[in-house]
Order: sequence, then structure tokens, then C-alpha cells
Amino acid sequence: MKSDEAGKEFSAGFNCAQAVFIPFAREAGLAREDGARIASSFGAGMGRMQETCGAVTGGLMALGLGFGFARGDDQAQKDVALRRTKEFLAAFKKEFGTVACKELLKTDLNTEEGQKAHKDLNERELVCMRCVRHAASVVEGMAKERA
Repeated sequence: MKSDEAGKEFSAGFNCAQAVFIPFAREAGLAREDGARIASSFGAGMGRMQETCGAVTGGLMALGLGFGFARGDDQAQKDVALRRTKEFLAAFKKEFGTVACKELLKTDLNTEEGQKAHKDLNERELVCMRCVRHAASVVEGMAKERA
């Protein structure tokens, strides 16, 4: 299951976006290292800005691999990609109430105090891991619907 693979990548030290994206990138024929590099800037809400959750952006990149369009004039596939994006975001919001990292976490990752609290509260495991596993599971479910 992709949620298990994503969880292992997250436990191995990859950020949330990387953890979600890497299993799908590998499945699409990309090297693990390439998947990691592509998603590396999206962790902790894009460069630790705590905007859109990295698990969400990793999931959206994975959706692009499966449902994205490769021609600017492919309106039918653009429509599919937009529909799947909205479905994914709705599923994530239904589970967590938001897609914003700063709302998911109770800490400010940009301060020493926030970093300490993040660690002390075990948010990486209790919050982020849940987001990673859920995002990967939703994308995998969508991919299975297509198959």
C-alpha cells in the first residue's frame, strides 16, 4: 500500500511532500532520488512557510503523474486533472479540516521555540505522519479507480 510506503519514507527522514510523492514517482519510472529532489522544496508547507501542507502538495504532484495533462490544448485531460485535484483536496479537508500546515500544527516551525514544541509534542508522528499516510491513500484510491 502506498500509505505504508509513504510512511516508511517519512520515517526515513524525508519531508512530508517527498514521502507522499516518492512512491508514486517510483511507480511512474522515476528514480527515488529524482522523486526526492522534485518534492524537496515543498515540505512543511513549502519551504517551511507552513502554507499548504507538504503531504497535500506531494499528493497533488502524484496526481499529476497519473491524471495530469501534457499538451496545452488537451481540454479533456485538463478537466480530469482539475476534477481529481478538487476531489483530493476535499478528501483531505474532510479528514483534517484544512490543507494549511500552520492550522494542522500547533507550532511555528520557524522559531526555535516552535521547533522545540513541535518535537516535544511529537507532531511529526502524531500529525504529519497521519497527513502523509492519508494523502498517499487518497491518491492510491484514485489511481485504482482509473485502472
